Amino acid sequence: MLPTMWPLLQTWVDESIVVTLDDAARAMRVVADRVHVIAEGAAACAVAGAVSPNLAAHGHKKVVAVVSGGNIDLARFAALTRIE
Repeated sequence: MLPTMWPLLQTWVDESIVVTLDDAARAMRVVADRVHVIAEGAAACAVAGAVSPNLAAHGHKKVVAVVSGGNIDLARFAALTRIE
């Protein structure tokens, strides 16, 4: 998250989950495999957080991940998700 965004969100957010770049890349693959959507890395972060063991450890059971945007070059997508 950009530091300039936090003041806009802090009223609405109680906690957050941090995901790695590898987590985001795995989420991109999961979204492509399961729902046939090509998601860019930023959009995949929502999915990575939703499937994170960290989220389940907090007792959250129902989660909504908003996935928008497909603004990624397909060659880059393939490289990140290791699809050949």
